[in-house]
Amino acid sequence: MQEFLRKLRWPDYVIVAVLITFFGYIWLSIEGTLNYKWRWELIPSYIVGWHSGREEYFANLLLQGLAATVRISIYSGILALILGTILGIARCSANLTIRMLARTYLEFLRNVPPVVVVFIFFFFLSQQLIDALNLERWARGIARQENNQIWTFFFGEMRRFPSLVSGVIVLALFESAFVGEIVRAGIQSIPKGQREAARSIGMSRMQELRYVVLPQAMKKVVPPLANQFISLIKDSSILSLISVQELTYKTVELVASSRMIFEAWITTAAFYFVVCFGLSRIFARLEKRSEKR
Repeated sequence: MQEFLRKLRWPDYVIVAVLITFFGYIWLSIEGTLNYKWRWELIPSYIVGWHSGREEYFANLLLQGLAATVRISIYSGILALILGTILGIARCSANLTIRMLARTYLEFLRNVPPVVVVFIFFFFLSQQLIDALNLERWARGIARQENNQIWTFFFGEMRRFPSLVSGVIVLALFESAFVGEIVRAGIQSIPKGQREAARSIGMSRMQELRYVVLPQAMKKVVPPLANQFISLIKDSSILSLISVQELTYKTVELVASSRMIFEAWITTAAFYFVVCFGLSRIFARLEKRSEKR
């Protein structure tokens, strides 16, 4: 801490003073102009509540939403990586038709507003798939079972399992376009000489891709993929528009029931910041360690 303070110069103190003044002005404006009554003391009970009947703590609205956001981000991140890798390989295919189909998909998603994409995927793909597989009936059957703790740990409340699946599919399809472009750039960054060397020893195109190109490309694309995963966590808030009960959706519920507008949204912003900033620091350290090796 002392070393950090020594590095600070007078412009740093000026910037900090300006920021404190700015946020102080906003705080006073809210209290004065809007005549808003802060109720920060109630926020902890909406994160972790106390059940007087069972005499135990339980995850309340905001913590439930955060857990759902983490689950959706992990599952959709894995699915987006799989789909994005396939798209990235397709973008580098020797077949013109495959290249054009992959490029059409990528360009469509990258040039259409995310909200529109979410609704298109939800109504035309995700919801149709859930109805075809009859997931709602299956999830209700699991929810009625007494020993469903494992299912609950991995997927949350099983009655909302179809909603979770919808969110994962929609978010993965949307994010796969960006992952695909990252993978394509990684593949094309591999020198042509290595590919020619692979072919000179009798490797097929698939063997060349599997044993030579992809292992090197994946090492190069890990940092941008890590940043994309952080963006995915923030983009998951869009799923509240299709009633997926993640953190943003739960915050809207909290604001509607308690009218704690500023407290609820500031707390939600803090949750997103802690998760995303923490992951960015972890990924930065892992990247530095990999560079030293």
